[in-house]
Amino acid sequence: MNTIEQRRKPSKSEQRVARQSYPAVLSILSHINGEETEIEIEESKERIKIPSRALEFLSDILKAMSEGKPISIVPIATEVTTQKAAEILGCSRPYLIKLLEEGLIQFVKVGKHRRIKFEDVVSYKEKMKKDQKQNLIDIMTFDEENGLYDS
Repeated sequence: MNTIEQRRKPSKSEQRVARQSYPAVLSILSHINGEETEIEIEESKERIKIPSRALEFLSDILKAMSEGKPISIVPIATEVTTQKAAEILGCSRPYLIKLLEEGLIQFVKVGKHRRIKFEDVVSYKEKMKKDQKQNLIDIMTFDEENGLYDS
């Protein structure tokens, strides 16, 4: 699994190639009916079968790369350290430990170390973003009701 320090943004040429390839992959996906498909590698003329879902992931990767976003693929069942989880959430490690001890994120202990499922970290991050969005809506609604937006 790549760490955050090892990820890098796609180069300009990688972005250009991804921008050119993305529409073609989307078009191909619309014609695939089965659970697997066969692709050919032009340079070697080798044909390989891949799951159709892998091609869907490829389209997601190309889209993100075309937008200049770094990519990381992590198996869902992966367990991460508290430091890695804190980096994913964008918080300090001590704050993450507090969340774990309060039971807001599930974890297991391996010896003296805590391990957190990557899926649980991502779920908490999504919940956190949803709560932040709702809080902003509540503040805006309150301000509107009290005439703070009137000029």
